[in-house]
Amino acid sequence: MASALATSTKLDDLREMTVVVADTGDIEAVRRLKPQDCTTNPTLLLKAVETPAYATLVDEALAWGAKQSAGGAGLAEAVCDRLAVNFGAELAGIVPGRVSTEVDADLSFDTAATIAKARALIAAYDARGIGRERILIKVAATWEGIRAAEQLQREGIDCNLTLLFSLTQAVACADAGAFLISPFVGRILDWHVKAGGGPYSGETDPGVVSVRNIYTYYKSHGIKTVVMGASFRNTGEIEALAGCDRLTIGPALLDQLAAEPGPLPRKLDPAHVAETPARLELDEKRFRFLMNEDAMATEKLSEGIRSFVKDLKALRTLVAKRLDA
Repeated sequence: MASALATSTKLDDLREMTVVVADTGDIEAVRRLKPQDCTTNPTLLLKAVETPAYATLVDEALAWGAKQSAGGAGLAEAVCDRLAVNFGAELAGIVPGRVSTEVDADLSFDTAATIAKARALIAAYDARGIGRERILIKVAATWEGIRAAEQLQREGIDCNLTLLFSLTQAVACADAGAFLISPFVGRILDWHVKAGGGPYSGETDPGVVSVRNIYTYYKSHGIKTVVMGASFRNTGEIEALAGCDRLTIGPALLDQLAAEPGPLPRKLDPAHVAETPARLELDEKRFRFLMNEDAMATEKLSEGIRSFVKDLKALRTLVAKRLDA
């Protein structure tokens, strides 16, 4: 027993207290690292599509597109959806848990279209024999996205609310009954460093502090929505959130944790929450006002949507060119 403990790594220790999720579209990395769940986004998918190892998945989607009667932008979008499901289905065959598939970022302010896209993705997975209990639909944590998630959750479609940078967003997601939220740690740090803050340690990192505040709010009020820290810049941020419900981590940082010997002390524990913050009551007006007051959250949410839309457009352009060829 002692020798087993002596040879454990920080990643081993993290897995004892936190569900580890791979933040990647790299299928081979997922096979190697053996996470419980896997998340993707348009940026990760674009990188994966340009990798020769995944040509089979890309070729299948393109061949399917070539058989469709429709053309133009609508066809490229449909092929991209099929491609996302191709990757998701492949990942679902590797990980034992959930795979997150993202709704198009250009729908972030359209509740009805987000709901329709989510239903279509779930139907596409179902057609491959992959039940909705294996899938999380990723939706940007805008007011419109949160409303879409609220309806989808009522239909039994579990959602992952992403691009989340504030307690305001987290509370609204919990009120909507979201299955899971992905608060972004590294992007919060980026904003504060750019604004002249720091230097920061793992304990003082503003992204870490934000997730800890959300975790405390949720656990002290008995909220069941899963907290999954995301967007890490270094292993210090991950170590400072050890014990969080889930953490979605890129392959490079997972490798670093796997190379470092333990122990890794637990920092978050639902049985030991230091305080009970006051309940935050939100309607649309209050949500929008509090977001407006939070320059970091507003700017990073907008920037994140723009970035994902840019990569989504690049993916569609790439697909359209290959269809034409």
